[in-house]
Amino acid sequence: MSDETTSAESGSSREAASGASAQTPAAPGPAPSQPGLVPLPGLAAIAFYLLLLAGTIIVGVVAGGRYPPAFLVFSALFIAASGGLFLLFRWAWALALAAVALLAAYNLWIFSHRRDPAALVQGLLNLVFFLYLVRTEVRARLR
Repeated sequence: MSDETTSAESGSSREAASGASAQTPAAPGPAPSQPGLVPLPGLAAIAFYLLLLAGTIIVGVVAGGRYPPAFLVFSALFIAASGGLFLLFRWAWALALAAVALLAAYNLWIFSHRRDPAALVQGLLNLVFFLYLVRTEVRARLR
């Protein structure tokens, strides 16, 4: 073990004697993360929101008969968009963007005709999600 230590010491003394500069270690702290691999928290919130909407539609179709069975297509699209947002796919972003834009328009239209405060809240929430999705930082992270 002492032979290894002396050879390492003599190697470092040779570098110093030859004028080669030794590399300094990086500053302590967290390693910089790659920007394309970590989903944004807002995208995760929107993905969970789409899953919640999909579950609500499924329950409404199966249990209560509140929605027609054709609405299961929307549920499948919401689930696909949610999974794709977690993986930062551009097609999922486009699907989610279309979903929240149409839902915002639909809920605000419902509010304008029925004066239902729940439709206003959901319409404004979808509008906030739409405005978040069109940010340049979000679009830059997609692949």
